[in-house]
Amino acid sequence: MKVVQANVYLVEVSGRHPVLVEVLTDEGVSGVGEAGIVYGAGSTAAAGMVKDLAERFLLGADPFRIEALWVEMYDHSFWAKGGGPIVFAGISAIEQALWDIKGKALGVPVYELLGGKCRDEVRVYANGWSFHCDEPEEFAREAERVVGDGFDALKLYPLATRLKTTPDSGLRHVSGRSIDREAERLCVARVRAVREAVGPKVDIMLDMSASVTPEVMLRLARQLEELDIAFIEEPADPFDVDALKWVHDQVGIPVAVGERLYTRYGFRRVLELRAADILQPDIGYVGGILEAKKVAAMAEAYSMRVQPHLVCASPVSTAAALQFDACVPNFYIHEHYPYRGPEHHGLVDHAPELDLKNGHLPIPTRPGLGVELVQARVRRFLWAECKR
Repeated sequence: MKVVQANVYLVEVSGRHPVLVEVLTDEGVSGVGEAGIVYGAGSTAAAGMVKDLAERFLLGADPFRIEALWVEMYDHSFWAKGGGPIVFAGISAIEQALWDIKGKALGVPVYELLGGKCRDEVRVYANGWSFHCDEPEEFAREAERVVGDGFDALKLYPLATRLKTTPDSGLRHVSGRSIDREAERLCVARVRAVREAVGPKVDIMLDMSASVTPEVMLRLARQLEELDIAFIEEPADPFDVDALKWVHDQVGIPVAVGERLYTRYGFRRVLELRAADILQPDIGYVGGILEAKKVAAMAEAYSMRVQPHLVCASPVSTAAALQFDACVPNFYIHEHYPYRGPEHHGLVDHAPELDLKNGHLPIPTRPGLGVELVQARVRRFLWAECKR
């Protein structure tokens, strides 16, 4: 079996820009993967990286040689060593597609190739529900609705502000890492309102998005400790591991980090310093499924749990994350955006998100990643065709 073509799709859906790659072989088996640069700036760059990597390393290659191809891309793209999200998003998307091909060719889900299932379903926490909220009362009302829909865990962004200029009302994070006392008060009030609304049995996660300086974060965290927070995400710049450890060691809330770290090498110092409790490798730019599993194995050696991050893009990312979830012993919880519309789910033949029941998602059992692109939906987003 040889790779004969790679199609790159730069999708626009629900205010986001998923970057998808479809890898075709000479035996008619195809695979799909996704780059993690779906929001913020960089999706066009990620699409270009996928194209460059596919043309240089993928065409004519044996798609079963996943580890060897990963090493080729890492060693010989030049920019991967010490690289950032764009290069590793490209590698990750291609790596996922190769696993999809291999699983389909052998007639098994990807998790069977990575040690088999540790679980049949995963607990999820709801995200995205608070993007229309500003005042504490709005957070409380929406949180009650989410719990009423069957979720017993949810995440919010208490420092962010609502973007009222976009149709999907996205978020704007803090500028210059500086907030005033009123913003601090509002942050705590939002979280307190949510806790009072949902009661003591619901897990609450807070994403701080590395928005403020460590001493401000410490002051906020100490006010939030009494609200029984499951974890606080990116309380400091993830690349300033000393600051991350400083915050971690002084607050009574578990710390989560990892969505902006790349490969096992990027996680090493966080582990060595024990600067976090929960690692969040993003399968869309950590280096792919197998690289995320290597990070999880390292975390297990340090008695840490993992929670994959790439589930905020297309259903392809959800499918890849669920394969990872299935075969990782120290898996914690799965991030889920429950209020996406049919234009999101319709990119694939059956979005895994649609199988949600009682706050849990089953592990898909179809071969490969378990999804196929719907050509009628994605064809208009075709950005590049790479052929031999």
